[in-house]
Amino acid sequence: MISSVKPTSSSFSTAFFSSGVRRSIPAKLQFSPLNIIKNCHNQSFSYNAVSSHQKPLHISSASSFKREVKVQAYEADRSRPLDINIELSNEQSAQKLKIGIYFATWWALNVVFNIYNKKVLNAFPYPWLTSTLSLACGSLMMLVSWATRIADAPKTDLDFWKTLFPVAVAHTIGHVAATVSMSKVAVSFTHIIKSGEPAFTVLVSRLFMGETFPLPVYLSLLPIIGGCALAAVTELNFNITGFMGAMISNLAFVFRNIFSKKGMKGNSVSGMNYYACLSMMSLLILTPFAIAVEGPQMWAAGWQNAVSQVGPNFVWWVMAQSVFYHLYNQVSYMSLDQISPLTFSIGNTMKRISVIVASIIIFHTPIQPINALGAAIAILGTFLYSQAKQ
Repeated sequence: MISSVKPTSSSFSTAFFSSGVRRSIPAKLQFSPLNIIKNCHNQSFSYNAVSSHQKPLHISSASSFKREVKVQAYEADRSRPLDINIELSNEQSAQKLKIGIYFATWWALNVVFNIYNKKVLNAFPYPWLTSTLSLACGSLMMLVSWATRIADAPKTDLDFWKTLFPVAVAHTIGHVAATVSMSKVAVSFTHIIKSGEPAFTVLVSRLFMGETFPLPVYLSLLPIIGGCALAAVTELNFNITGFMGAMISNLAFVFRNIFSKKGMKGNSVSGMNYYACLSMMSLLILTPFAIAVEGPQMWAAGWQNAVSQVGPNFVWWVMAQSVFYHLYNQVSYMSLDQISPLTFSIGNTMKRISVIVASIIIFHTPIQPINALGAAIAILGTFLYSQAKQ
């Protein structure tokens, strides 16, 4: 038997005959593909009809129903992916905004740290103690935060500390090497050399991790290396110790970033607490070496000389450089928790632009046009590198 439904502007009616029993559907039943799909899911039914505003709904046979009807609700099918795409787009935008805030805060804190760090090193040329004080201050800040419940203390085990150890070794070497470099040369020169970090990232990833990169990535390293070399050759106050310190720092920090990303994978410790634990372990590693290289006697004499020259402000400089060192690194690790080591290196390099400009202005660093050209070429190479990596 054939039954048909002819909908009016807002309703339709039909009748079904099964086992001699007549079943009627109210005349004012609103038709909605979404409701049909929902009912089909709950009752394991499927309907075979096509809804249209212009054509009547036609059911071929009541006997062919057998509790199995199929419907193709085209408008419902189209609406589902659209909602999902909108939701994913909003999440991606929020994630990008979050990373952008991290990067901006990281860069600003780093500029302040470099200014105070250079002021301290100019009056107190003991980079090993200066590095130790930075780590000690950060460790103390986090211990107080955990004790006062400002921040939740991380849950760690022996395996966590074993994994953290190579990261701490690399962090300690990179931190001391960078501080030694800035004690010998201008801040701008140190950061120009350290802008070559992407080249070290590619080199380490290729030799030690077996990663391969497309040709544009390798080509983008040429202006980075060439620009750094040109800036070094034309540096008015070139110092081999300062140059080597920046180069060693580059290599050490690349290993630190790679090891950190591996250690943070599958780990419940947040980026903030991860760096706090890293600071504490680095402090334990660095302290005996700092005592052996410089020693308390040299520190006491140097401290007295610095206070006599600068005055009480020197103590505030030391505190400021220590606090801002921990804060900018903490935020950088919060960024590293969200991105890859290569993206982190790119952001770290772009950060140096603001540091270089700020240090030149504040310290009145003399710079030749050819030296500025080398820095610009290196930064341009970093931009090309970031584009090639996309």
